[in-house]
Amino acid sequence: MAERDFAVWAPRPERVRLHVDGALYPMQRTSGDWWRATVPAAPDSRYGFVLDDDDTVLPDPRSPRQPDGVHAPSQLWSPPGPAPTWAGRSIEGAVIYELHIGTFSPTGTLDAVIEKLPHLVDLGVDFVELMPVNAFSGTHGWGYDGVLWYAVHEPYGGPDALLRFVDACHSHGLGVLIDAVFNHLGPSGNYLPRFGPYLSTGSNPWGESVNIADAGADEVRRYIIDCALRWMRDFGADGLRLDAVHALVDTTAIHILEELSAETDALAAELGRPLSLIAESDMNDPRLITPRDRGGLGLTAQWDDDIHHAIHTAVSGERQGYYGDFGTLEALAQTLQHGYFHAGTYSSFRARRHGRPLDTATIPATRLLAYTLTHDQVGNRATGDRPSQNLTAGQLAVKAALALGSPYTAMLFMGEEWGSSSPFQFFTSHPEPELGRATAEGRKAEFAAHGWDADEIPDPQDPETFLRSKLNWAEVTDGEHARLLAAYRGLIALRRTEPDLADPWLTHLRVQYDEEARWIIMRRGALAVVCNLGVDAVRVPVRGDTVLAWEEPGSSADGTVIPGQSFAVLRTAG
Repeated sequence: MAERDFAVWAPRPERVRLHVDGALYPMQRTSGDWWRATVPAAPDSRYGFVLDDDDTVLPDPRSPRQPDGVHAPSQLWSPPGPAPTWAGRSIEGAVIYELHIGTFSPTGTLDAVIEKLPHLVDLGVDFVELMPVNAFSGTHGWGYDGVLWYAVHEPYGGPDALLRFVDACHSHGLGVLIDAVFNHLGPSGNYLPRFGPYLSTGSNPWGESVNIADAGADEVRRYIIDCALRWMRDFGADGLRLDAVHALVDTTAIHILEELSAETDALAAELGRPLSLIAESDMNDPRLITPRDRGGLGLTAQWDDDIHHAIHTAVSGERQGYYGDFGTLEALAQTLQHGYFHAGTYSSFRARRHGRPLDTATIPATRLLAYTLTHDQVGNRATGDRPSQNLTAGQLAVKAALALGSPYTAMLFMGEEWGSSSPFQFFTSHPEPELGRATAEGRKAEFAAHGWDADEIPDPQDPETFLRSKLNWAEVTDGEHARLLAAYRGLIALRRTEPDLADPWLTHLRVQYDEEARWIIMRRGALAVVCNLGVDAVRVPVRGDTVLAWEEPGSSADGTVIPGQSFAVLRTAG
């Protein structure tokens, strides 16, 4: 066995010992409260740290692998070397496909997702976005309760499977994005506070906040940034989706997102391929996607829930909760044209002003993501029901046309493209009975407060809740499912073949609508994306050749007749 260097940042304990394959070794405190030791170890040795007089072997905060779960010792693992050559591409203007590894296939592994990549290639998407792959407690869950951020969740296949997955995606011409959660840690297996001040005195809806601005924050910030860069450098990912960045409360002069953006750009230059950072944020703050040299944080793009809310409410008629200010075609048109609906305007849900206007002359629409579905927008509903369980196929097609026909970077959620009948429910597998009960009771109480019958809320800990959420691939080729899939393929193909649909500037977008007649038109150069949200056929003031349609439109002397709950893309004279 060769000699190996081990190190851990641990300012809190007075003594740290290294445990390797059953043997204990003393460690020396060095500069900056790093403890170090050099001892014999195999490439796959199990190891961990023993703090003070407690004999418990704790996993490495930077553990590369957790073969026996997050409560067990770590295992050494190193990437095999430079990833195969892949030119990469930016996410701007692309079509992204978000998926959850555990429910995308019957077996729920990364290798099983590889088998389905031809479907995504045929669909025409450009990137696969994986919901969190970091190690979390239990066998299955959404992944947002990660506690060992550097390790790949072992039931998904571990780090070697992730390498195989990224290589397979790249060989199919698909980029890979990984959902990274740096705003909180899960409730089971979080041993980081025993090592040092990883948590702050603040909190957010998911637990204690991470310390990025209090005393001792420098090493915690380094911990976050090193983890983020590792997914892109060691595993070959093409970028990250950063979960709920509004919960990263940073009072320092250089925000951690700006710091991460700069280091990501430096890594991209080193690797010779684009790397993208996508923020999930509910702030409607364009500074996130404004370049650093213009005073922004320099992220590539951000999720845009206003676009989702505007499309979903206009088509579905839902108006509860945060949908309250949406639902009209006026709100839909305003959001499509300006990127945000709330831009320094009053939000009834928040009971205050919200957001800041987007400078549409300098920030392209491709820095915002448009979508009709995400894991949040279905999974955080009381019963995890998809729009496909409540809307007609025609309504789903209209929603797709509004998102995919817009100037924004587009995103789909797995199964959306064929109107999957499977719900996507909130599921957990906490091994601690008390935590499992608390999670289930808390979710029931949350929705009961909004008028739901507690008995209707699925138990997150029930294995059937997880199994119900798996996609049913047998329905892809059936009836309306297959028809909807063909519409999605057609719309995505148009984004590649029609230059007018690649125009990223909102100043070039023209939107017309008729609130009473329930039609809306997005004019994209010589193309017109026409949607009829009503049940009756309507005549719209545009004429042209049909490029793509859900139901074949008719023509008249003064326009085009669009059937109810249908869309058409027309080539006009300009």
